[in-house]
Amino acid sequence: MVIVHSNTMSEPMQKDSRIYVAGHRGLVGSALMRSLQEQGYVNLITRAHAELDLTDQRAVKELFGQEKPEYVFLAAAKVGGILANSTYPAEFIRENLAIQTNVIHESWRAGVKRLLFLGSSCIYPRDCPQPIKEEYLLTGPLEPTNSAYAIAKIAGIEMCAAYNRQYGTQFLAVMPTNLYGPGDNFDLKNSHVIPALVHKFHEAKLKGSNEVSIWGTGSPRREFLFSDDLADACIFLFQVAREDFRSLLVSKPPIVNVGSGQELTIKELAELVNKAVGLDGKFVWDSTKPNGTPRKLLNGAKLSKLGWSPKTSLDDGIALTYQDFLSRA
Repeated sequence: MVIVHSNTMSEPMQKDSRIYVAGHRGLVGSALMRSLQEQGYVNLITRAHAELDLTDQRAVKELFGQEKPEYVFLAAAKVGGILANSTYPAEFIRENLAIQTNVIHESWRAGVKRLLFLGSSCIYPRDCPQPIKEEYLLTGPLEPTNSAYAIAKIAGIEMCAAYNRQYGTQFLAVMPTNLYGPGDNFDLKNSHVIPALVHKFHEAKLKGSNEVSIWGTGSPRREFLFSDDLADACIFLFQVAREDFRSLLVSKPPIVNVGSGQELTIKELAELVNKAVGLDGKFVWDSTKPNGTPRKLLNGAKLSKLGWSPKTSLDDGIALTYQDFLSRA
């Protein structure tokens, strides 16, 4: 027997709505928790990894049966930088496919009103026209260093679209640009560029060294978004009127880009981190290591037209990220 839940007229999220944040301890999930609590949402559903393995289909089914969430933020994922993606591609595709398949499917079964699936800008082709529009998805080859992760996320986008088309669900994919902020992973083996630079510059400062080795040539251009700004954008999307949300779902594909609209080179980024840490270090560029995608700037016009814009400057965001690193060092 096929269960069909038509949520085409779902209402915006209310303060007492039952809200499940999957991955609430990660970079995005922890930012979502902070923002939801600050805005007065009171029925927040969470499970730590020790309590719930999202790759376990039966366990996820039990959670949705018990808690019956109305809104779902799917921020749980296996993530990492170039080194982690290159070293563990099997884990990146297997675990992400399992997590998103289980949560999206059980969200449909439970009649969830709205779901946001958090992806990544790495879903877009490596040599994409800039700034990147949502419709550029699947128009060219992916960046090889993170293709396994990207393909898993692309599958999640298609799963949302398929469930919307067949069952009338309201599942939307959100594609943030490069993220950073409190709660980030500062492990040099698995981290993204900003937390990796923060860690490296801090270590050099402690050792009294003024030289820091950095992967690549420093020439790639990147856009960055503070994690709390992404959280604010996600909550904003669950607050918009049903007609506006519906208009995003009928896009092909049902994706919304979230970015800052500003880009800089990795060299310029390193200079900002250098200043925030207070090192005055010298950069040693390791050109034997990959640069990754040459340029990656998102077109955020869809969200901008609805009235959303980021609030945190890169200078302020890096300073807050360094403070978080120090508090956990």
